[in-house]
Amino acid sequence: MTAISFEDCLRQRRSVRGYLPTPIPEATLNAVFELAQWAPSNCNVQPWQVYVASGATRDKLRQGFLDGVASGRAMTPDIGFMPSLTGTHRDRQVECAQALYGAMGIERGDRMGRMQATLRNFELFDAPHVCFIGMDKSFGIPMALDVGMYAQTLMLAMTAHGISSCAQGSMGYYPTDVREAFGISEDIAILFGISFGYEDPAIAANNARTVRAPLAENVQFKD
Repeated sequence: MTAISFEDCLRQRRSVRGYLPTPIPEATLNAVFELAQWAPSNCNVQPWQVYVASGATRDKLRQGFLDGVASGRAMTPDIGFMPSLTGTHRDRQVECAQALYGAMGIERGDRMGRMQATLRNFELFDAPHVCFIGMDKSFGIPMALDVGMYAQTLMLAMTAHGISSCAQGSMGYYPTDVREAFGISEDIAILFGISFGYEDPAIAANNARTVRAPLAENVQFKD
């Protein structure tokens, strides 16, 4: 594997929404998730619990999600839905949507096109693998911060190994399905998921690009 610098790893990582069916070799999967174990953790608690679905397990979960959406089955995320945004944060959200829908050729008034684009989340964007990330329900925000750092470390490890990914809050919308598939205790909250695999460059959505705010909007330096 060709070495990649940390800066390139950061700049190359992005949300990929279309994958080839090629599975990732087991040795590579093990190497990536082993690297992610070195994520920062308060007092080294390492609260993250990770469940990786491939093959038949991935297929069953994917179909269950799609059946749930089609039938109108209630979504019951363990941590609630993303809040409504206002101001600058809402502007950034809209810009992201415009970049994605623009790449897909979906016009603003194309309601059906937008619905189909949303459904792609539950199709896992055709990724051959998806991991679900959870933690004990008794943990609060401090432990959730650890889980977030783990997820970033995991996706950077994937990028370094030539693997694309997409973090998805929607993968936490049917937590019962995930717990049943893996035999997980009700004590574990499923926070979100990450679909991953090798990017399919023929998928239009993968041409979408977003930008980051100027440093001054998020960071203050003071002597």
